[in-house]
This record gives sequence, C-alpha cells and structure tokens, in this order.
Amino acid sequence: MPENKTVARAARDKKQGKSASTQVGEFVKEQVDRVREGKHGVRSAKQAIAIGLSEARRAGVKVPTKSTASAATKKQAHQDEAHAKKTKSDGTEAPKSARRSAASTRALKREGSAGASKRALSSQTRSAAAKRTAADRSASARKAAATKGAAGRSAAAKKAARTRAANKSSHAASHR
Repeated sequence: MPENKTVARAARDKKQGKSASTQVGEFVKEQVDRVREGKHGVRSAKQAIAIGLSEARRAGVKVPTKSTASAATKKQAHQDEAHAKKTKSDGTEAPKSARRSAASTRALKREGSAGASKRALSSQTRSAAAKRTAADRSASARKAAATKGAAGRSAAAKKAARTRAANKSSHAASHR
C-alpha cells in the first residue's frame, strides 16, 4: 500500500503534465526508502523498481508495458490496471486477503537491503541505459533539457562544467 503523500505527489506530477515514468518514480522512491529504513528487503534493485511500478499501476498511473516484456509481466500489469479501476466510489480499495498480505510481507522481510544501496541502484541505472541506443538517450536528454527553462539549463551547464573540472583534476592527480 503506497502512502497517501506518495499518491498525492504522483497526482501533482500528472497535473503538471509530467510523464508516466516521472509519476512512477514517486512510487519507486518510496520503495527504496522503505528498504533503506529496514521495513522490508528486496533481492535486487530491479525488484524494488518492479514493486514500485506495480503500486503505481494499482494507484491508477497509466504506464504502458514494454513491448519486450514477458507474457507474465504483461498479464500482471493488466491485473494491476484492472485493480485500479475496481476502487470503491469513496476512493477506498476492496479488502485484500490478510493471510496473503502477511505472507508477502514476511517473504520481503527475509530479503536483504543491499538491493536498494546506492551502488545497486547505480549499476541498475547504467545497465538499463546501456540497453538503449545512443540516439534514444540523446533524444531523451534533449527532451529533458527543453523542460528545464533557460535558468535551469544555465544552472545545469555550470554544474556540468564544475563536475568536468573536478573529474579532470582528480584524474590528473591519480596518474602522478
């Protein structure tokens, strides 16, 4: 069950016209935070993302399934979307099996927290980006830059210049 503030943040993102993946990001961030707080664990960064994605779909975020997704994943996504439509008129969800809920929580509690570490999330991000074409990544970056505004682009350019300078000096120091 996502927290109300997470659902509210996703709704605000939708109202601002942000993409479905941005809205999903709120739910994924909540999962990562839960694991880091020790409420439960995950086997990998991918699992944390999958749980967040599922919660987002159940909360009504319209996020398409990837064409490369397995039949089982597509079926689960379809069930999550159907669940979003089944909420009662007062906005509350139909009660779910307490036994099943407790079983899934127990299973997650047996897992470790390394899946939500900075290192795990970083390597997951890099491997996901590596699967995309350079043209696709470039187009995505251009689209992101266009939504920033002049001041945002200027700030980002200055930060990039500082990062390059810092990396250049640390790289030179390590080769002395």
